[in-house]
Amino acid sequence: MTETILKATTLDYYEGITFGCDQKDILDFGMMFLPSFYSLVFAVGLVGNLLVIFALTNSSKHKSITDIYLFNLALSDLLFVTTLPFWSHYLLHEEGFNNALCKLITAFYFIGYYSGIFFITIISIDRYVAIVLAANSLNSRTVQHGVVVSLGVWAAAILVATPQFMFTEKVDKECLSNYPDSLQHIWPILKNVEINSIGFVIPLLIMCFCYFGIIRTIFSCKNHRKTRTIKLISVVVGVFFLFWTPYNVMIFVDTLKFYGFFESCEVKNNLRLVINVTETFAFVHCCLNPFIYAFAGEKFRKYLHHLYRKCLSILCGHDAHTQLLPPVAHRRESTFISSSITNYTSDESILL
Repeated sequence: MTETILKATTLDYYEGITFGCDQKDILDFGMMFLPSFYSLVFAVGLVGNLLVIFALTNSSKHKSITDIYLFNLALSDLLFVTTLPFWSHYLLHEEGFNNALCKLITAFYFIGYYSGIFFITIISIDRYVAIVLAANSLNSRTVQHGVVVSLGVWAAAILVATPQFMFTEKVDKECLSNYPDSLQHIWPILKNVEINSIGFVIPLLIMCFCYFGIIRTIFSCKNHRKTRTIKLISVVVGVFFLFWTPYNVMIFVDTLKFYGFFESCEVKNNLRLVINVTETFAFVHCCLNPFIYAFAGEKFRKYLHHLYRKCLSILCGHDAHTQLLPPVAHRRESTFISSSITNYTSDESILL
């Protein structure tokens, strides 16, 4: 967790540097707004991503490589959102975390943060390979390949996240970074640069390159789903850019603080408050991933409709759908739903 929501102190311990600045306005903002917002993001993100995982594990015996990536993306978002109730508790209770929980929750937060962004990037690369390099993609786009790549992404996320939490510990009831004297001035800068570069700029450039190649390929061939595909691509890139750009811009501005650009307490407090707001806004992205990458697909809509009918039948104590359709229509509908669950066409797995 970026250390922008410290409690019960009038000193700015942000990134291990002490300034005698009054933090009352920021503390009031954190206490009043953040717990409620974290709870909302947690609830929506938990339900959405659990539905994705449930659909992927129950909808088909024959998984595709896209299933593997979507499954891991949902796991990443779940790991991320499950830390939010703990941060709410941290904000509302003066005792905060013990040292072990402080390290663990911070580690889960950053691993979920980076792995989610990495899997979004991997999905973009996979679509590029499947569409632009279709002739050479048959051997590489296997489930086994997807599992290996996913394990590599998790390993990379843990490696990249480690600098963000390795010095985190409990200090005077606060969960924050406590750097050695030799690293107090360089490590916070490296952390911010890592968030900006590996967590935003590089993934965004890769996504833009991949989806530009996909759009160019789609325009060169006759495809009745061309318009829908381009709209979906625009949503994927646009939503990622919209939710993560403000936060990363503020992280970059915050880095300038270490070079003496901002000296007054008022400016530092305003900067910190804006980082709070933009970071909180960026959290919403993990709730949108299920809708963008999963529920936008025809397969998931059909599966959710099937799940809805099944739940309705259980609640009503009989097959409600049977009463709504004639016998022949019901048999055809059942066959259609069953086929949609067991078969995952390449178009749907690539273009959603």
